[in-house]
Amino acid sequence: MKTIFVLITCLFVSAAAFCQTFTLKSNDLGGQFTNEFVAGNFGCNGSNQSPQLSWVDAPDGTQSFAITMYDPDALTGSGFWHWVIVDIPTTVHELKKGAGDIKSNIAPVGSLQSINDTGYPGYQGPCPGEGEAAHHYLITVYALKTAKLGTTSSSTAALTGFLLGKQVLAKASLMVYCKR
Repeated sequence: MKTIFVLITCLFVSAAAFCQTFTLKSNDLGGQFTNEFVAGNFGCNGSNQSPQLSWVDAPDGTQSFAITMYDPDALTGSGFWHWVIVDIPTTVHELKKGAGDIKSNIAPVGSLQSINDTGYPGYQGPCPGEGEAAHHYLITVYALKTAKLGTTSSSTAALTGFLLGKQVLAKASLMVYCKR
């Protein structure tokens, strides 16, 4: 009887170890963006700082990470990419607040920030139009099966998204809202 109990316990513990969920978290974000993370242009007067992000339980075989921030509600017909950072080493499991400012050198060594839909690399905070319904912003971390995605600082978000789709092992997201 003891042998059966130990066997069942080991199977349960082993299964639990394999069932960890790849998860994205932020110490800075709740359900809505605060002014600290809102754009400081396009009619908004926020501080335009990228939020702190951290992730756990990446799948085996992960060779790098990438982060994107996308607004599907932007009145462009194709949404709006606010942030694209790729080639984050597997030894890194957090982006510090402000890492999206390429001049700050806070982003992990070896990572690459390509252009957002304003045409500049780095983070562009949310700035939905006045009177519009709240926009939802999808922040996603990708666990990738390649160490280098093969993009450059001038690669478009659409191209980067296409390449991410080809290399993704797992992804985890946060949804944050903003309204003016």
